[in-house]
Amino acid sequence: MRAAAATAALGRPRTLASGLAVLAAVWVWPLPALGLPPFSAHMTMHVAVVAVAAPLVAAGLAGGRLDPVIRRPDAFPPIVASMLELVAVWSWHAPALHHLARHTTAGLVLEQATFLLSGLFLWMSALGGGRALRRRRSTGGLTGLLLTSMHMTLLGALLTLPGRPLYAHHDHAWLSATHDQQLGGAIMLLVGGGAYLLGALGLLRESLAEEAP
Repeated sequence: MRAAAATAALGRPRTLASGLAVLAAVWVWPLPALGLPPFSAHMTMHVAVVAVAAPLVAAGLAGGRLDPVIRRPDAFPPIVASMLELVAVWSWHAPALHHLARHTTAGLVLEQATFLLSGLFLWMSALGGGRALRRRRSTGGLTGLLLTSMHMTLLGALLTLPGRPLYAHHDHAWLSATHDQQLGGAIMLLVGGGAYLLGALGLLRESLAEEAP
């Protein structure tokens, strides 16, 4: 048990650094320089923030000195966090707000900050507090991540299935606006929905391992 705790403590800084590196990659370089189709690039940024960087940062903080769940577990209810992320994600994919984020710097900053904070809130709610506290909260964490996986998958499907663009943007040099939207929807469906599902399965596995004789 002590060896496992020591290993986890050594791995936390690397995990946190990996999450911060993902944020730098999608906000600074190289993603902005790749010249991807606009909707796909925007969706890649979104999914990388909430489904890759946020869980890495949360896992890097979980159980350590900077873990806020240890001090205030009641302030991090996983199911409430899941509902807040649902509101944040679906609101920013409404055409008017999506246009604001795509075409203004202030809108993009506000959108990305909303995604990061809501993602961190949910992942900290599910992973934070260390193993003992996480075990007591495992049902809520599992439910919150599964609910988020479901609504991410649904939104991804709604973006992938239509045969016409739902947002006003032009064809890219090598991809039509419709196919650009479908590619972005597939990214959300597979990576976004999949990441939360994997997180839920990880919590379930941990919970079952703790209960095993």
